[in-house]
Amino acid sequence: MTSTPDERTEHQRGPVLLRRSQIKGGTTDQRLLDSRGSSEWVHTDPWRVLRIQSEFVEGFGLLAELPAAVSVFGSARTPADHPEYTAGRRLGTALAKAGYAVITGGGPGSMEAVNRGASEAGGVSVGLGIELPFEQRLNDWVDIGVNFRYFFARKTMFVKYAEAFVILPGGFGTLDEMFEALTLVQTRKVTRFPVILYGSSYWQGLLDWLRDTVLSGNKIGAADLDLLHVTDDVDEIVSRIVAAAQARSEQEALEERALAEAVRTGAHDAQ
Repeated sequence: MTSTPDERTEHQRGPVLLRRSQIKGGTTDQRLLDSRGSSEWVHTDPWRVLRIQSEFVEGFGLLAELPAAVSVFGSARTPADHPEYTAGRRLGTALAKAGYAVITGGGPGSMEAVNRGASEAGGVSVGLGIELPFEQRLNDWVDIGVNFRYFFARKTMFVKYAEAFVILPGGFGTLDEMFEALTLVQTRKVTRFPVILYGSSYWQGLLDWLRDTVLSGNKIGAADLDLLHVTDDVDEIVSRIVAAAQARSEQEALEERALAEAVRTGAHDAQ
């Protein structure tokens, strides 16, 4: 009979695995943001920049060849027998069948469900993990995985290689990613980027607050609420993503034709 090591004796620090006495307290993000104690950290920040750079290089290199992809977020605490897990699995399957890779945070719960659905359907299943004070390994349904030390490097990968965000019910991390996506769309850092919430009953309270408090307080504009779409239908999610991709392709084709016509007209005038 083989014994299984206590998971507390194993820690993943970026790509590095530490066990037993080699495990140190805290995380890389904590050490970067902590201003307490000795000022010796000031002299190590240039080296941290190189480490941060390596995370971007690793992520870009691994994900650059992905097909069109959708980033999906949701709670790590969703049990496998919960309807939200079933919905996540169906979503991963539907996206894979539509030709999309799925990108999740690579953890358990809803993230695992989406990765599982995509992998079982023969799609590309991506997990972008993060170093945490408590151990959280990439789930077994991740086919392509990267473990990040820094949240901001990880967030860049979620946006850069995705054509849409789908938000399943979740907690602080899920809300963080949702509002990050909305901010990028609102400020036009990314364009024609669907942000879709699954689970109307779960999100209704937040939507009411955004409308009745944030909008009525003139903190956002009426058009900003239209950046969010809420549904309980997995097929509708995929249809909206496909329609947005088609609209984007048509718009890009129009812009290319307009540019070609401008160049042709300018060359003709120059003659």
